[in-house]
Amino acid sequence: MKRWLKASRLPSQAYIFFPLLLGQILAYAHAATWDWPIALLVHAFGLFIQLYIVYANDYADYQVDTLNDTYTIFSGGSRVLVDGDITPEALKKAAFLMVGGSLGTALLLMMLYRRPWALLLATIALLLLYAYSYPPFRLSYRGGGEFLQMIGVGGVLPLFGYYAQAGDFIHFPCSLFLILLPTNLACAIATSLPDEPSDRRGQKHTISVVFGNQRARQIILCLNFLTITQFLFLLVENIDGICLMGGIAVMTLTFCLSILFCRSAVPGTRSLMYFVFSNILITLLTTTGLALMFSA
Repeated sequence: MKRWLKASRLPSQAYIFFPLLLGQILAYAHAATWDWPIALLVHAFGLFIQLYIVYANDYADYQVDTLNDTYTIFSGGSRVLVDGDITPEALKKAAFLMVGGSLGTALLLMMLYRRPWALLLATIALLLLYAYSYPPFRLSYRGGGEFLQMIGVGGVLPLFGYYAQAGDFIHFPCSLFLILLPTNLACAIATSLPDEPSDRRGQKHTISVVFGNQRARQIILCLNFLTITQFLFLLVENIDGICLMGGIAVMTLTFCLSILFCRSAVPGTRSLMYFVFSNILITLLTTTGLALMFSA
């Protein structure tokens, strides 16, 4: 059980849970209705697809992970294959089971609640991961994998949550993509930074490999600066309440801390861990801040 908990990397469920919750809250803000059984199915889908992601990525990146000596709690996989805790075949079978669980929950939404597009959205989410790690696309190696993560987490998941509760896409506020997509791209780049030395040896064409670690950190700062300014510019009239203002202050402070750690954040150092964590936190704060704003 401990080995499978290690492989499951459950803290990374936060990347999935909050975008799905945000989508549902946006639907609630429009229609003022909330269906708890639907919400449970949505987050069951989120759990299945998160486990699929971590299992399938570990299986696909096994060779590169063996080269990685700068991994952190945020990157480098779960290490269960490298450490010999689980066999590759067992992990592969577990990934297939999670695919079945993801599609199964989408099918339940389709059959029980007349949500025919749920199956398509679930399939798109699964295919994005497949294109990220597996041939013939293998974009995490060829280049562009971070953009797939951005589309999946910042686009498909909020749409899935919204559609599950609302039953359509008509009133989804597409302007929020201007906020969600840049910070999710920044998060995708940030979590690859510690792995840049092994990714380079493994011939992966991540943004941190192609542009270099320092330039990648600068790109991350620019993307999150864009996120914060877009957040304030697009939603300034809706920002109200001490909690939300406090959240924006924490987001801004976190951004300032990421600037502080940026210059010394090289692989294998604590500064890089702090830099990565601060940028993950900005993404999570952005998503939860939007959810709080629309749930008020």
